Amino acid sequence: MPSIDMKRIRDVALLGHSGSGKTSLADAMLYLCGGADRLGKTADGNSAFDTDPEEIKRKISITAGFAPLMWKDIKINIIDTPGFSEFAGEVSQALRVADSAIIVLDAKAGIEVGTELAWDAAESAGIPKALFLNKFDDNEARFGKLLDALHEKFGRAICPITIPMVKDGAVHGAIDLVDMEAHSFDEKGMHHVLPIPEESNEAVGKFREMLLEAVAGTDEDLMNKYFGGEEITANEIRNAVHEGIIHGDIVPCFCGCATRLWGVWTLLNSISESFPRHSAKGTETAQDGSAIEIQPEGAPAVFVFKTVADPFVGKTSFFKVMSGTVRPDVTLKNVRTGESLKLSKLYQMKGKQSVEVTELSCGDIGYTAKLSGVDTCDTLSWNGDVEYRRIDYPLPFYTKALKPLAKGDEEKISSGISRILDEDKTLRYEVNKETSQMLLTGIGGTHLDVTLEKLKSRYGVGVELVEKKIAYRETIRKSCKVEGKHKKQSGGHGQYGHVKIEFSPGQEPGLTFTESIFGGSVPKNFHPAVEKGLLECMSKGVLAGYPVVNLAANLYDGSYHDVDSSEMSFKMAAAIAFREGLPQCAPVLLEPVGELRVTIPDSLMGDVIGDLNKRRGRILGMNQAEEKRGYSIIEAEVPEAEMGDFAHALRAISQGRGSFAFYFKEYQEAPSNVAEKIIEAAKKEKAE
Repeated sequence: MPSIDMKRIRDVALLGHSGSGKTSLADAMLYLCGGADRLGKTADGNSAFDTDPEEIKRKISITAGFAPLMWKDIKINIIDTPGFSEFAGEVSQALRVADSAIIVLDAKAGIEVGTELAWDAAESAGIPKALFLNKFDDNEARFGKLLDALHEKFGRAICPITIPMVKDGAVHGAIDLVDMEAHSFDEKGMHHVLPIPEESNEAVGKFREMLLEAVAGTDEDLMNKYFGGEEITANEIRNAVHEGIIHGDIVPCFCGCATRLWGVWTLLNSISESFPRHSAKGTETAQDGSAIEIQPEGAPAVFVFKTVADPFVGKTSFFKVMSGTVRPDVTLKNVRTGESLKLSKLYQMKGKQSVEVTELSCGDIGYTAKLSGVDTCDTLSWNGDVEYRRIDYPLPFYTKALKPLAKGDEEKISSGISRILDEDKTLRYEVNKETSQMLLTGIGGTHLDVTLEKLKSRYGVGVELVEKKIAYRETIRKSCKVEGKHKKQSGGHGQYGHVKIEFSPGQEPGLTFTESIFGGSVPKNFHPAVEKGLLECMSKGVLAGYPVVNLAANLYDGSYHDVDSSEMSFKMAAAIAFREGLPQCAPVLLEPVGELRVTIPDSLMGDVIGDLNKRRGRILGMNQAEEKRGYSIIEAEVPEAEMGDFAHALRAISQGRGSFAFYFKEYQEAPSNVAEKIIEAAKKEKAE
């Protein structure tokens, strides 16, 4: 594909609820633009945009799909994003480089959770929006009712561009309110211009008035024309829609049916005529928040927004050209590392196909392979003096442990996961030193399942998910004095160590060791051995074998033997004192408790609070969410042991609208009934 000037490039992200038809719309666009010789379908597993085996198997998008389209003389870079909320990281990446977003709705289902999330995401990204009401050929879809609901939910900026053409209760085509003509569609999706049928005049008058009112609000001259009763021409409407989209005054609304190619022709026309190019916003945002002027003719600079890790090809870096023009063999500096890198061949992803290009202009999107040391969110620039704003990813809090299906695969798992982490910035991985478990944290169960499938298909490692072990602690609640004596005689030098220790609750997290011996009953050179013996014992408590914390021990007396006493003898004596003394000091089990912040629609607060009460949560406060109208933030303390399935529970309660963050705060004493179960389970595990 030849290089295209920035003025003729449109970067458009497709957003929406899972199943609304985003991928079908992308396939329809690709087919109509001549980029594919047949129309791909998600249901048949032959979509050009579902490239991952898991996408084909599950019939949902998991990763963003890309395709450059040529419509008339305009290049449209389509980014098809997943609608399932657990893959929201892909949406964040797409919105960072898109210059506009089309939110796809199922016309029959109406406003769904994914619609709201897509709208909020586009708003947060600060990019213009448009709506495509898909599947409007369904006779049960009601355009007027849905438009009213959209106005109520998202505001009056939404204005219709095309509306269904209904005859005898059935949809037969669409009416273009800009050119004031009706379109029917043949089996190949090609549109045929017809006069507007008489029975549609009332609907056309109503919705055309909405469009003209929105258009008039963008320009004073158009406002005067509108109120003066003068005709506003089609070209004036297109120009006004263009300005309105850029400034957020207009959200154009189209209707169509992607699988039948209905309405896609009109949408492509509007994208080419009215959607903004990269330079429309004037500046880009730097990592420090400052503005960077967009310079199409300036020094080349690219922003890496996505990485794909392939076991054979290596890392592939997807980037957007933020400034200048990029060609193969150009040398750019990685701002983060300071390393200079030479770009190799440049490509664009066209569905499942790679297309080599000779150059990419400012605003264009492409990729290259084998950029050493380059990570997602890196900026590569000519002088290394500019760094673009990094991507804000949704934080993961759903954690499971990984159990290898074959012994000795731990190293393979870690190696494979580390490569997958390069491409998925919403995953976290660690090996817990205390429990020796490999822990994988994602946004939800499906997210982790897909990750394991990638691990198996790419790196040949089989893994299953098991519950994460909770790192409990033990401590004591009262003081006691105890004696520990180790005496052994087996010929020659024997072993003798004798200590008297007072145990009490400590103020410091670990061991607070003191001595108050008078008269040298235990020589000072044996004191470190006593302390070391206690420290070693603290790794396994007397209740359930968990580490002991906040322990104070005062060595106040004891005795020794001139010949038989040794450091080992006093370590053993201290261990005896520990094992015999702690059960007398009212030992208790401590559980980790975290700070939870749940962002939830106001109407669902009662349900969430009820769920938290069942999890032994303690509500600390409730506040209105400043950035999300109609949402509140619940702050609570919840035991970590109760949070295992909270991500799923919150999704079920809120249908995906809710989000949360959970961070460890402190250890608190576990209730006796809970402690009994934990102790019993620990004893059973030890016996097995």
